Amino acid sequence: MTAVLTATGQRALARRRVRLVAAGLALAAAGLFGLAIAIGGELLPPVEVVTGLTGTGEPSTVFIVRELRLPRAAAALLIGLALGAAGTLFQRVLGNPLASPDFLGVTAGAGTATVTAIVFGASGALLLPAAALAGGALTAALVYLLAWRRGVSAYRFILVGVGVATFAQSITSYLVARAEMRDAREALTWLVGSVGMASPEALTLLAVTMALFAPAAVYASRVLRALELGDATARVLGARTQRDRVAVLGIGVALIAVATAAAGPIAFIAMLAGPLARLLLRRAGQSIAAAAFMGAVLLQTADLLAQHALPWPVSTGVVTGVFGAPYIAWTLITAARRSDLR
Repeated sequence: MTAVLTATGQRALARRRVRLVAAGLALAAAGLFGLAIAIGGELLPPVEVVTGLTGTGEPSTVFIVRELRLPRAAAALLIGLALGAAGTLFQRVLGNPLASPDFLGVTAGAGTATVTAIVFGASGALLLPAAALAGGALTAALVYLLAWRRGVSAYRFILVGVGVATFAQSITSYLVARAEMRDAREALTWLVGSVGMASPEALTLLAVTMALFAPAAVYASRVLRALELGDATARVLGARTQRDRVAVLGIGVALIAVATAAAGPIAFIAMLAGPLARLLLRRAGQSIAAAAFMGAVLLQTADLLAQHALPWPVSTGVVTGVFGAPYIAWTLITAARRSDLR
């Protein structure tokens, strides 16, 4: 009885910590959202931020808040949520901290499709997001089919994904090299990634996707808890392991494709969000909500640095790349040390 009570108490404490961490990260994301609206060429006090958002302030303040700063702040928040959630879905399904959409071909496929659209003149407000969505989905399907051998193992999926990503990037490089100067410049700007590029149509699509993701996250959490126990145990519990993996990966692909369509391929946020959220959760396990809010905090912080930390603004993807590369090196070194100890 004591053991049962102890186990029950531990689960209750874990759930409480998950809620506290997710709530804390959500508050941090909300604070950064307000900060992104307040700072700029003209610093706005909190009262003017509120009146600007509600439309009750001075016309100039309303214009600055709603037309100039709100779209970018909303883009950073929504794209960060999508990247953080997508990254942890991939990592948990494949059981590898390096199993990020950045390396598995999804982001690269979306980038190749979008650059193709730009080079061939199809750069309308809805055409680029549609191209990114189609490219990401088709690339993910290709990786899955190539990795299939009476099922899909995580190791094989990652290897095939890295190969497909490299191939897609080579096609992208060829297209940029053969494009007209104006198209090449537009494509390179998009490939760096910046939340400031998100169009109203892309933001609307992203907002709808995140609204639909809320119930999907509940399903994904339940499926992942079973899959993380191992295939044999998951089958005993009634899970259809391959079907469930496809479903969860499909949710992740949709999120990463829509985020990439909105702002270009912003690197490393999807990879970093889940592991950093786990550091806060400690023994409480993993949480899709905590990873999503961590992604929002990371991207919002990166975008604020990109806009205001240097004498001149840079693309958001430049900042995320600076922080992401050392993380990859640290992860590889840590994995190598563990292998040596074994």
